[in-house]
Amino acid sequence: MNKCFASGELTVQPDWVDYNGHMNVGYYVVAFDKATDVLLDYLGLGASYRHEHDASVFVLEAHVTYDREVGPGDGLCFTTQILDHDAKRMHVFHRMYHAEEHYLAATNELMIMHVDLKTRRSAPFPAVALARLQDLQRVHDALPKPDAAGRTIAIRRS
Repeated sequence: MNKCFASGELTVQPDWVDYNGHMNVGYYVVAFDKATDVLLDYLGLGASYRHEHDASVFVLEAHVTYDREVGPGDGLCFTTQILDHDAKRMHVFHRMYHAEEHYLAATNELMIMHVDLKTRRSAPFPAVALARLQDLQRVHDALPKPDAAGRTIAIRRS
């Protein structure tokens, strides 16, 4: 893979599979949410941070691409690339790979905002999280922008 942040592994659960025999679209989002949790834990913004500081992050926008099917029992692994950030927001891009066959199964692009839960308003990231985010950004700036990043949805007409 590449210099992206390794953001976890999991297995497609039988109850995540729909009547077409592959993982249901909703569970892709669940799986990507678990990858986001790995990133947030690394940044010091996970569940314990939420409880200790009465602050958290909210997703403002999300885009998912479904590139190739995965089925029950398939192992998945995730990478995350920081595309951009500022004092309150981060723009992240997750990739989901089939763990054994290594093909790209799906992508998830997110705009995430740090929130003070007392006021329910945006707030700057804590200094430690911002420093870790800046460190990741420096490494990820050398990576090419993913083709699927920033896409819009439309019916293309000739």
